[in-house]
Amino acid sequence: MQWQEVRTIFPDQYVLLEVLDSHTEDNIQYVKDVAIVRTIQDPSEATKELLKCKDNNIVYHTGQEEITIEMRRPPF
Repeated sequence: MQWQEVRTIFPDQYVLLEVLDSHTEDNIQYVKDVAIVRTIQDPSEATKELLKCKDNNIVYHTGQEEITIEMRRPPF
């Protein structure tokens, strides 16, 4: 599902997503296609879920026009 579709169906909500398609430019990952896992009503629950995310799962708010993720490398 495209991010714009998710924003239309679930306006002004946090959603737990699985990233299905994305590309990276200059350490920024641009997400194009997602699968909805579930919506999250409580902002504190959204934060807790975000901290538990791994692999291709993320929590994002539908108020954002696009999904961009800054890719950080661990310090050496």
